[in-house]
Amino acid sequence: MTQADFNACAVIPIYNHALTLEKTLNDIRQYLQPVILIDDGSNERCAASIRDLASNWNVYLVRRASNGGKGAAVKDGLREAHRLGFSHALQIDADGQHNSADIPRFLAAAAAAPSTLIAGMPAYDDSVPKHRYYCRYLTHLWVWINTLSLQIQDSMCGFRVYPVARSCLLINSESMGDRMDYDSEFMVRWHWRHWPIKQLITNVIYPENGVSHFLVWRDNKLITWMHTRLFFGMLRRIPIILLNKFRRKKT
Repeated sequence: MTQADFNACAVIPIYNHALTLEKTLNDIRQYLQPVILIDDGSNERCAASIRDLASNWNVYLVRRASNGGKGAAVKDGLREAHRLGFSHALQIDADGQHNSADIPRFLAAAAAAPSTLIAGMPAYDDSVPKHRYYCRYLTHLWVWINTLSLQIQDSMCGFRVYPVARSCLLINSESMGDRMDYDSEFMVRWHWRHWPIKQLITNVIYPENGVSHFLVWRDNKLITWMHTRLFFGMLRRIPIILLNKFRRKKT
């Protein structure tokens, strides 16, 4: 693919973000016009707001009948982006945590390296809950173990630019999590295929009165199971991983 073939859209998973969605969408559309909204089984109030925005602002809408989780919504958004012919999809959350002013920088990085997954590496301010901040390091440690590499510095940030065709190949051929376990698992499995990753530092905030859908017991259980299956997947891949490391050192 050449830079002339670069054709990006935004993919926004939504679950009951009625209060922040319009501002987030307005911020995104300053930098990227084609937008796919994925309504992940929101309540009627939010669903009505999504329908109004989709109609008045001429954006694409994918409606899931029931809530399947952020990962399930992103997967549906990537498949819709592929169906519509987009080469790349910028994932950004609907809750206002991500810095939309960084969209041009992320898109420029993706256009310069079209086969590369561009992923955010968060720089937090004082709004981040301390327990969330420190718990991320446990996932970082497991990702480093499961890739036998320090290449992925942060696997949990939902601000990314996906090469659409390659991403759809991955999600359609690999079983992976549908909720808060999705972001990390996708990056690990991408890395296992030896596909390139570039991470960009981006400011992330936790807005006052923001809506979090992280359920401590359920999502920590899913994340623990995700790391467990990745660990055993890594054990099967150790000979290949070590062989590739040896080859890269020789070159």
